[in-house]
Amino acid sequence: MFYVTLIVCFLASILLTPVVKKLAFKIGATDSPNHRKVHKNVMPRLGGLAIFISFIIGILIINPESSYHLPIVLGSIVILLTGMVDDIKEISPKVKLGGQIIAALIVVVMGDISVQFINLPFGGKIDFGIFSIPITMIWIIGITNAINLIDGLDGLAAGVSSIALLTIAGMAAVMGNAYVLVIALILAVSTIGFLGYNFHPAKIFMGDTGALFLGFMIGVLALLGFKNVAFISFVIPIIILGVPISDTFFAIIRRLVNKQPLSAPDKSHLHHCLMRTGFSHKQAVLLIYAMAAVFGLAAFIFSQSTVWGSLIVILALLITIEVIVEKIGLIREDYQPLLKFMKGLRPVNVKNR
Repeated sequence: MFYVTLIVCFLASILLTPVVKKLAFKIGATDSPNHRKVHKNVMPRLGGLAIFISFIIGILIINPESSYHLPIVLGSIVILLTGMVDDIKEISPKVKLGGQIIAALIVVVMGDISVQFINLPFGGKIDFGIFSIPITMIWIIGITNAINLIDGLDGLAAGVSSIALLTIAGMAAVMGNAYVLVIALILAVSTIGFLGYNFHPAKIFMGDTGALFLGFMIGVLALLGFKNVAFISFVIPIIILGVPISDTFFAIIRRLVNKQPLSAPDKSHLHHCLMRTGFSHKQAVLLIYAMAAVFGLAAFIFSQSTVWGSLIVILALLITIEVIVEKIGLIREDYQPLLKFMKGLRPVNVKNR
């Protein structure tokens, strides 16, 4: 029955996307080209609605049992409506953030979902106490916006989200978390069905309707799978979401370095930098897919490693991220401390006299 449901969700997404595309043009949910955007034509941007409806069809068929289920669905409806209004009328960042806060509050308060403590790898634990709710909300809102920020190329956010959801589903299967496994897979196949229309050259964008919804759901599902456990397990969702988290982190650093407002848009995100270095639109997207898959694989290796093995994985990932950041100029073109240090370690060739 479950596999049939996945097929139904996949087909529903394929069939619903053209309908949503027509609706987007009819109600004015379109995206016009400008100096910051890659596309050259007016594009419909309500595609996330097709993903959401397909997802709802799936959970209505399966009807998964969990105390978290109703709050998650209610929160997802709030975040979806926030994205839809923004796609149609372009609301202010403050209003958009307000919708995200309400959605996160519904999940955290109604669903009693919060990170209350972390067991440290070498003994002891950190108890968040009264800060557990704000920390949890910051996580959910942060991941919601991280997915939204990488939604800059055809198929990019949908593909990275699909990889993250499949990784979360795989980890949930290993950990025996049936609810997260079911929800993550239903959402993944719904997103993959939409991706057929969204991959370059895209016929429709998911818009904030899709990016906020997917980011919200990924943030919540990652939290459900790995909350209130050891420090090592808490790091797993951060690794799984390494691409959007890294891009968001370095966007903040970049704006601080350049003395710009944190909300200021720019054309220096990961995908922009890759295209400036010579990669085509499709190549940049596929390369970021590969990065997301590597992070997913690293999360599995990390979860099965010893404490010292896990620390080695983290160190290797951090060094790799820093090298990529410096190579493509994600912060600034002249920012290359690690590359310069590595260059200084190279042996000097001395010619024989």
